[in-house]
Amino acid sequence: MIRVLIVDDEALVRTSLTLILRPAEGIAVVAEARDGRDAVNAVVRYRPHVVLMDVRMPGMDGIAAAEEIGRLADAPKIIMLTTFDLDEYVHNALRAGAVGFLLKDSEPDDLADAIRTVASGSAMLAPTVTRRLISMFAERKSSRGDVARERLAALTPRETLVLRAVARGLSNVEIAGELSMSEATVKAHVSRALGKLDLANRVQAAILVHEAGLDA
Repeated sequence: MIRVLIVDDEALVRTSLTLILRPAEGIAVVAEARDGRDAVNAVVRYRPHVVLMDVRMPGMDGIAAAEEIGRLADAPKIIMLTTFDLDEYVHNALRAGAVGFLLKDSEPDDLADAIRTVASGSAMLAPTVTRRLISMFAERKSSRGDVARERLAALTPRETLVLRAVARGLSNVEIAGELSMSEATVKAHVSRALGKLDLANRVQAAILVHEAGLDA
């Protein structure tokens, strides 16, 4: 059973998300929190596997909370709730360790699927969100291209191909089909590449590839 903590400063949003997830197979909402500080305390108390957290909240916001939660032993995976007009916050959330992003108007099935995805150890890369965020970040940080290419030079050609596919929003299954390798091999390449680059997740890898101009 995947234990989920819901964090949002609006009670109606918390209740709605809880109701949406109640019938989801294999998922249980174990607690709710109204801000980042409550979220940190709830993680310590209830030990959720996944935290579904709003970015903007009074007091301690979702980014600061993600940073604190990430320093805890056996830290849960964090999915940030966002909207397109909150793009400016997402880079900081990535650096804080978030591994998934959802729009607040996502379909109920997408919400449950995202929770299962991050709980299994993968990042939740919704192309409609990720591509926009990557583009936004690259536009602001275009001068980092040389540094990004230098970092990626540490990868093998195969690892580079896999990360380029990750940057296009492809799943492991899709990458395996495109590059004629097994899904297990794709996972191994992604894992080794993240380790070499000292990155926390696939979203950060996608941003690095985009910075380097290798995502075409």
